[in-house]
Amino acid sequence: MENYTTQMDAARKGIITPQMKIVAEKEHMAVEALRDLVAKGQVAICANKKHTCLNPEGVGSMLRTKINVNLGVSRDCKDYNIEMEKVMSAVNMGAEAIMDLSSHGNTQPFRQKLTSECPAMIGTVPIYDSVIHYQRDLAELTAKDFIDVVRLHAEDGVDFVTLHCGITRKTIEQIRKHKRKMNIVSRGGSLVFAWMSMTGQENPFYEYFDEILDISVKNMMLRSPLVMHAARDVWPMLPMYARLKNWCVLES
Repeated sequence: MENYTTQMDAARKGIITPQMKIVAEKEHMAVEALRDLVAKGQVAICANKKHTCLNPEGVGSMLRTKINVNLGVSRDCKDYNIEMEKVMSAVNMGAEAIMDLSSHGNTQPFRQKLTSECPAMIGTVPIYDSVIHYQRDLAELTAKDFIDVVRLHAEDGVDFVTLHCGITRKTIEQIRKHKRKMNIVSRGGSLVFAWMSMTGQENPFYEYFDEILDISVKNMMLRSPLVMHAARDVWPMLPMYARLKNWCVLES
């Protein structure tokens, strides 16, 4: 029986997991060296325990660069079978990660198909799915609704998620005081900004980050607390980023 919660937890207990052995072999690295990098938070092995067909990969320091392929259904391209063909073509050509950016219709069957048939790491952007999942106007969603979508994706077996934590009430004030040269470039960041502006509430991905960590530990899922385009969206947030990063690295 496993006596650890996450790959990092196992590494800090001196345990070498089956995933570590596979990744170490792929990276031509001693498994003990890889374990130490995982323990320090310098390498992440994105492996949801419900993604049973996963061929695990490591991401981080001292490892090979990994290829991620973005795809998913939209209003203009609704055929899940075509998207699945793209997935397998990408994997056959060497992609190690698939990012499901589906933003139309019922996305869960496709997401579950990915985690049951695709050996690559699977990632999602929960904010994209929130509006279409509940079929309600953005302003009508609650903070709990957003967190519940993160939980749903984790329970469906995704290995990592992108969370737009960078926009807070404080940074919105800064945005309003200092004129931007252009609008927010991130779709997810703009959705979070719009919801916060309409409701007057704090960013749920920031405010309830501890709950997201609990969800992640339960499913052995990697959190990606700050997307790079969120960093472009809101510049005065380095102290907040350091706080989120420490939460992830120091989690045990």
